[in-house]
Amino acid sequence: MMPTSLDPELETRLEALESRLAHQDDWLDTLDRTVITQQRQIESLERLNALMATQLRSLREPVNEGVQRESEDHTPLQDELPPHY
Repeated sequence: MMPTSLDPELETRLEALESRLAHQDDWLDTLDRTVITQQRQIESLERLNALMATQLRSLREPVNEGVQRESEDHTPLQDELPPHY
């Protein structure tokens, strides 16, 4: 047989625990949403990073060709005087 009323101290402790549990559930939901948002941002940044790396490689190709041409001429491009000298 179950008692109809709890000890007031026990009831207060039970209410405090229920309140803490409700707050923890809310925080857990908030953290879950935050993690999901951050994961989407990370995936987006990874795609952007890959795109930028591809573009950087395509921009370096003409520069590398210039360096190769420079070594063939044996005159470094940075040592050439501008035309107005």
